[in-house]
Amino acid sequence: MSAALLSLLIPLCTALLLLLVRSRAGMLVILANALTLGCAIAALHTVIGTGSQQLALGGWDVPLGIRFELGPLTACLLVFTALVHLLVAVYAERSRHSQTRDSDFWPLSCLLHASLTALWLSRDLFNWYVTLELLGLVAVAMVILSGRRAHVPALRYLLLSLTASLCYLLGVALIYGEYAALDVRLLSEIATDSQITRLALLLLTLGLMLKAALWPLHQWLPAAHAAAPTAVSALLSALVVKGPLFILWMLWDNIAPEDFARQAGIGFALAGVAALVSGGWAALHTPWLKVLVAYSTVAQLGYALLALGLLLYWQDETLATALWLFVIAHGLAKVSMFLAAGEMQGTLGSRRVSALKGASQTMPVGMFAFAVAGGSLIGLPPSGGFVAKWVLLQPLLLQPSHWPWALGVLLGTLASAAYVFRVVAIAFDRADPNRPDYHPDVSAQWLAMLPALIVWAMALLSEPVIRWFAEVGL
Repeated sequence: MSAALLSLLIPLCTALLLLLVRSRAGMLVILANALTLGCAIAALHTVIGTGSQQLALGGWDVPLGIRFELGPLTACLLVFTALVHLLVAVYAERSRHSQTRDSDFWPLSCLLHASLTALWLSRDLFNWYVTLELLGLVAVAMVILSGRRAHVPALRYLLLSLTASLCYLLGVALIYGEYAALDVRLLSEIATDSQITRLALLLLTLGLMLKAALWPLHQWLPAAHAAAPTAVSALLSALVVKGPLFILWMLWDNIAPEDFARQAGIGFALAGVAALVSGGWAALHTPWLKVLVAYSTVAQLGYALLALGLLLYWQDETLATALWLFVIAHGLAKVSMFLAAGEMQGTLGSRRVSALKGASQTMPVGMFAFAVAGGSLIGLPPSGGFVAKWVLLQPLLLQPSHWPWALGVLLGTLASAAYVFRVVAIAFDRADPNRPDYHPDVSAQWLAMLPALIVWAMALLSEPVIRWFAEVGL
């Protein structure tokens, strides 16, 4: 557990240090993220060797104290979070198009890292509220870093995040008033199927879906993610929206009455299919490159929502593996797509998709990174997106009555292919022979390529990871 605590304390202490010392902030954050990644890998190794671990903070046990839990999924998420932060920090320090090099991005990114780590480790409803508030406030501050044009999307993000927090906090109050406990494992043992429990779960779900931008509560996301600096967009899409999703899964998988969970599962699954179709349609028709990538986040979260819904409806825990494989594969692919999109925008001097005409010749590495990451979103083998989709499809293909859900996955795949190939087709169009020499940053393009290569390498580790999750549970 000590390695997991270090993965929380290192970014937190780095953020506090950067409030006092700003010189060479980028290199300091890169070093801190590398150390945190090492600690997260050590925590994962500990879990593999000895199993799950728990820590009562301050020595106070539940229900009075706050409990941290380090399990298989939490350990994997710690590694994933540290890896994404390290990749994005290197890009933000290296790229000449970075809007964050000499800004407050560095302490804010460390606070974001610490907030997410605390969220993954916590198992307490109120502590989750605290981490969600920190996460939301830091995310809004990071969106504003891009300047005046981000003020309106950031303000909308802030107001909706505060509304979501009020809904979540009211649900927490109802749970505590009913059971005098907030620890999720304790609540799983004592919670009953009452009207108060159902109302509290609905309020908690409303708040979490709004914070995670899950369909149909996603309207704030495209503008906020598109307006943010490139490095911030990558962190928001890969990590920030996944925190509320984690809490949503924990609540419905542990606290919800079985009958109510089955009823809600159908709603989640239908919302997931709607997200796949509507998000893909919006991405296909927007004229703006980063807005396209942002709408693909809305669409791809539909896979996770569909997996969660079917998990609750069928009570099939193998679908939890599909859910979190989607989360990790999507996060890595989206980091690559946002970094590549931001690099192409900065080099070509336009935010429009149409400006990518001839980009396969002007910026071949960046365009290839975008296409490779898009291939994982589509689900092309042997990418991480393909592995997650295959795990999801297996129970759907075994029963003829499940074909409508498989059809929803197919529609989502076609929509993903449409908006990815739209960009690729424009990029492979004949370039203007009189185009200026843009002098693209090749090393920054390769940094955008690295997460895409990692997500395709996920297939090499997928079988032992799936087997491990099946043996020990999430």
